[in-house]
Amino acid sequence: MLKHRGFPSRLTGTDFQFTIRRANVKEGATKIIKRERFKDRKGPDRAADRAFMAALWACFGEEPFERGNLDAGRLSWLFGREVVPAEDPFNPASYDAMLRIDLKRAEAAFPEVFAPDAAPVLWDDEDEDE
Repeated sequence: MLKHRGFPSRLTGTDFQFTIRRANVKEGATKIIKRERFKDRKGPDRAADRAFMAALWACFGEEPFERGNLDAGRLSWLFGREVVPAEDPFNPASYDAMLRIDLKRAEAAFPEVFAPDAAPVLWDDEDEDE
C-alpha cells in the first residue's frame, strides 16, 4: 500500500480521519462506495469534506492518483462526484486503484477550495512518521 507522505492524517482539531496507518492484511482494502451527501449534514462533516478536497487538490491537482493509504470512508463521501475512477476496469476494493478529481464537479461543490484567494490548507502531520 502506497503511503502518501505529506498528506494530512486528519482534519486539524478533530477525529475526522483522512489516511489509514496500515493495510488491512486479513480482509483487504475497504471498498469505496458512493455515499449520499444530504443538505442537512452538520457543519463539521461539511468542513471535513472541504478540507479533504483541499488536501487532494494540493497534493495531486488534476493528475490521477493511487488510493494507497487514503481513508475509504472519507473518499466515499466524494466518490462518484468530485472524485472518480481514473482507470477502467476500476476495483473499489484495491489499495492500487487509481482515482482523479473531476475538476468541474469539484469546483461546483467546493468553490472556496478552488478560489484564487483560497486559504492555504492547514493539517495535522503528527502521524506522518509512523
